[in-house]
Parts: sequence; structure tokens; C-alpha cells
Amino acid sequence: MEDYIVRVITQQKNILGLACITTNLVNEAHRRHGTFPTATAALGRALTGGELMGALLDDDQRVALKFEGNGPLKKIIVEAQSNGKVRGYVAEPGVELPPKNGKFDVSGALGTQGFLTVTKDLQLKDPYMGVVRLHSGEIASDLAFYLAESEQIPSAVGLGVFVEPDWKVSAAGGFMIQSLPPADDELIDALVAHIGGMDPVTRQLRDGKTPEDVLSAIFGDIPFTILDKRPLSFGCTCSRSRIEQALITLGADEINKIIHEEDEVDITCQFCREQYMFRKTELERLLHEMH
Repeated sequence: MEDYIVRVITQQKNILGLACITTNLVNEAHRRHGTFPTATAALGRALTGGELMGALLDDDQRVALKFEGNGPLKKIIVEAQSNGKVRGYVAEPGVELPPKNGKFDVSGALGTQGFLTVTKDLQLKDPYMGVVRLHSGEIASDLAFYLAESEQIPSAVGLGVFVEPDWKVSAAGGFMIQSLPPADDELIDALVAHIGGMDPVTRQLRDGKTPEDVLSAIFGDIPFTILDKRPLSFGCTCSRSRIEQALITLGADEINKIIHEEDEVDITCQFCREQYMFRKTELERLLHEMH
């Protein structure tokens, strides 16, 4: 199944629902970063959460999530665009912990002491930034806590990543349900009951269910309308020209030092692990252009 996200809204327009499948893009992130299973689960949840947050934005807007905890993963960085492209990395991809209650110990890997920073580029003069303390280290509840505390939007978030014994991801996805004003407490209680009684997202996806099926399980007999569907993918914004600009910002003295000490320099993008090699002649050209 291809990765995609679907957005729906109730007929009363007071509940917004999103669900997505992200199996392929999480596998791509695992392949690029060489993550161990627990790190894959943590990064995959964060990437999926980023896609859900990105789907709330208007065209040409983007959101960045930074999870910083006191666990061995140290931090997770994710950037998602409104067009469905996402990228991200963990500071320590080799983290692996014993299961906790039969599940990946993402909370133990990230830690429960730290902060979640959400930065939104809304194409305004200054970006919007919100910071909250980590609520549990489980990614999904941390995002729900952020939305309630920082943006005052009551939300339910579910994220899941299933990693096989060969370390490949066989299912990844998630959902987000948001209450819009005017709030309907009876409707919210019904949705909470539906969510509590349904199978985990990864089990549904492994059984062949679609994001639409996940939302149908959540809403039950509550009527809703599909707003849109869009494809999702792992995609990085790095390029050779952007790396050149980064080199230029080092300044002429630093580039001169590299030229005299190295025949060539390899620069690796943190987000996608793509490597860019610059030979001495190319560095000299950059230096000439600077002058």
C-alpha cells in the first residue's frame, strides 16, 4: 500500500479527523539512518506525527518537531511540509532497549524529562514556536499534550510502528482527532470510547485496513465527510547548491584552511545521509566567487 493521508470532518464540522499510512517512508528513514529497532520505532512515530501536523497546514507551510529527552536517543528532529514530504533523524540511531509490556520502550529511549519544541513556518515575518515539557516520552501523547497546552486544541493522537525480526518496518501509521468549537462533550466521549476499544493502528494496517478504515472504526456511526487525500513520502530539501551556501557561511578563512589541509571534503546531510563531495578546485571556485 502506498503512503497517504486522509482528512475528514463531521457533518456538524466540530470534529476533524486524520489518519495515515507511513510504512514506506519509515522504512526509507530506517534504511538511510541504519536505525536499530527501538530507534526505528521512535523515529517512525515522530515522522508519522510530523505528517499529521503537516496536514493541518496551508500550502507552502511547514512544521518542525524537536523532541529532546534525557534518554539514550537524546533527540529526534522531524521536518514536515504541507505537500506530504517529511524528513528526520535521531541523534543516536544505534539505541536498542528491551521491550516494555511487549512493546518498544520508546519512552525509555527518549526519556521522560525534556522538551518538545514545535516550530511552524507559516510564511509570515516570524515563525511560530511553542515549547512544552515532555509528557511521557511516547511521542503520541507528547503531541496531544502540546496541542492541548500550547494551541488549546483538545486532540487524541495515536501512532504506531511495527518492526519485524529482520528490522524492516511492516506497518507504520497513525491518526489524529481534534475537537473544534463548539465542543460537543457527548460526541467526544463517544469517540474516546471508540478509540479505547479498537485495535492498535499497526495491527489494523497489518490486517490490510486503510486509513479510511481506521477513521471508520474511530467514528463508528457518526457521519463524516472526506475532505481530501494526499500522498506522503520521505523527502529531503538538501541539494548541492544549498550545501555550497552552507560552506560559504563558514567564511573565507575556514574554506582556505580546508583547501590547504584536504584534497577534498565530504559533507553529509543529517536528515537524509546524502553525501556531497567537494574537490579542492570546487572549493577554490567558491572562494573566488566570494571575493
